[in-house]
Amino acid sequence: MIDTHCHLDFEAFDHDRTAVLDNCEKNGVHNIIVPAVTAQTFARTIAICENHAQLHLALGLHPIFIDQHQPQHLVQLDEQLSQHPVIAVGEIGLDYYRKQLDKDKQNAFFTKQLIIAKQHGLPVIIHNRKAHDECLALLAQIQPVGGIIHAFNGSIQQAEKYIELGFLLGFGGMLTFDRSAKLKTLAKKIPLSSIVLETDAPDMAPEQHRGERNSPEYLPFVQTALANIKGVDRDEVAQTTSGNAQRVFNLPLSTQH
Repeated sequence: MIDTHCHLDFEAFDHDRTAVLDNCEKNGVHNIIVPAVTAQTFARTIAICENHAQLHLALGLHPIFIDQHQPQHLVQLDEQLSQHPVIAVGEIGLDYYRKQLDKDKQNAFFTKQLIIAKQHGLPVIIHNRKAHDECLALLAQIQPVGGIIHAFNGSIQQAEKYIELGFLLGFGGMLTFDRSAKLKTLAKKIPLSSIVLETDAPDMAPEQHRGERNSPEYLPFVQTALANIKGVDRDEVAQTTSGNAQRVFNLPLSTQH
């Protein structure tokens, strides 16, 4: 399986990153996409991904840290994409849920990063909260090569529009909670051919590890939840979602030896 969204570069994993990766291998999670969130952490994320064959690098400027982002960071991003084996531009996007974040600056940085990604022929990993219509309008206008809408929780109509634009929709630990009725209905309606699995570790732990640090080794809990929702077996979920991720990211997969 592929965890399409995991911040394994965060300090929360500094003391046991190798052990976590060993557990991932045992649990059938052989490939993990690690999206950077600020220019200040690019070097760190690059180094960690270079040290582990299972990790695949994405670079981007996350909207939650919009106050930290400067115009020169876009230049830096553009340069790094040419210098390293980056598989996607991300985590980028819009966050209108947090009212204190400058919407105009978010839009400017998101637009420029979509253009940079298109110029490099790279897919994008998008964070979106309370701004799906704005996001869809920008994607239709710029037309990047596709990507993933991380932690999707919009409407079924919005899901269909993203799919038409060549995007996959990411589902994670929230699917394991009984209270996630709306999300489960969405997951049931969206075709498996348009879904990828993710953990968003160290955040968004599944119900089985509620209140703990989330980890990519817990991806099988998401796999099981989706299999139950869809009424298919776990192997079908693993094969289809991994194939989807491999296709959108053009992934050279590491496998267990």
